[in-house]
Amino acid sequence: MITQATDQRMVTEVVLPGVVAPEGLQIRQRPVAGPRAGQALLAMEATGVSFAEQQMRRGKYYDQPPFPFVPGYDLVGRVEAVGAGVDPGLVGRRFAALTKTGGWASHVVVDAADLVQVPDAVSSADAETLVVNGITAWQMLHRVARIRAGQTVLVMGANGGVGSTLVQLARSAGVRVIGTASPRHHDTLRHLGATPVDYRDPDLWAHLRELAPDGVDAVFDHVGGEGILDSFRLLAPGGTLVSYGTASTRDDAGSSRMPVLKLVARLFLWNLLPNSRRAHFFNIWAGRGRPDAFRARLRADLGQVFALLADGVVKAQVAGRIPLSRAVEAMRLAESGTVTGKVVLVPDPASAPCS
Repeated sequence: MITQATDQRMVTEVVLPGVVAPEGLQIRQRPVAGPRAGQALLAMEATGVSFAEQQMRRGKYYDQPPFPFVPGYDLVGRVEAVGAGVDPGLVGRRFAALTKTGGWASHVVVDAADLVQVPDAVSSADAETLVVNGITAWQMLHRVARIRAGQTVLVMGANGGVGSTLVQLARSAGVRVIGTASPRHHDTLRHLGATPVDYRDPDLWAHLRELAPDGVDAVFDHVGGEGILDSFRLLAPGGTLVSYGTASTRDDAGSSRMPVLKLVARLFLWNLLPNSRRAHFFNIWAGRGRPDAFRARLRADLGQVFALLADGVVKAQVAGRIPLSRAVEAMRLAESGTVTGKVVLVPDPASAPCS
């Protein structure tokens, strides 16, 4: 049973047809599908452009589906209808959901068990910046590195969506943060409470060692490649390297899996060495084989992040709010390297053309 009819309304969605330039993204429409048992239909209020979608556009994301598909790693939306077995009281309420794909659409069907409530005091666009970014940052800090007040960490790419969230969550926990970014972002990083360093400095690692003579307690590295060795060497005894991407190989030709597999193998070997340091590759989907535990952990962690956002401890870093039909522009902006935070896609005005 569906609590609200979906009639003949149309979904507007962005399709990734293959390995294309941003201009190759396509807008299409289809009838709204009603939720089945255990599902909820969300009217999208905000979705985002993450590094994952940038990799998918190149066919470089580790386990992306075959083309064509609708990208969109996460979204915030309001429940319009629910399927059998789902509390009808959810209708009209606002939730976030982690989807991996499918979020770049005006209406999205998700499993009701995956919904995480968004506080009333938080806007949908602000909440969207902290769904995948907030879960990733929180879990890397508190579940993997297990940071403590008074420690020092290095955040690579500290101006990005995950990076700027890492900075704020670490600072809120009483941790000193050193962050790499281009000089145009240094004032923003200082405002967030980090010590900025130019990632293009030819003496970068020597400079970092000056800032942390005894090493750092954790490095959060989304770059991968050969530079990962420098990240590991910067660790203090007992420190933790958390790798969560291979941005250095984003534009390389060849297999999308090989850079990740090589990186994971290298980290595994480092953990076998008697050097009192740890190395991890973070995968937000780890543990999904136990769905109840996975969902409970996700709700708890994102709930913590949303609470900090509602209290003003963490500030949303919205790099831009762009209508869904202008996804090409949004992708271009997200890939430009000129923004701090996350580019957010929002619904088109009712009068906007859909092509």
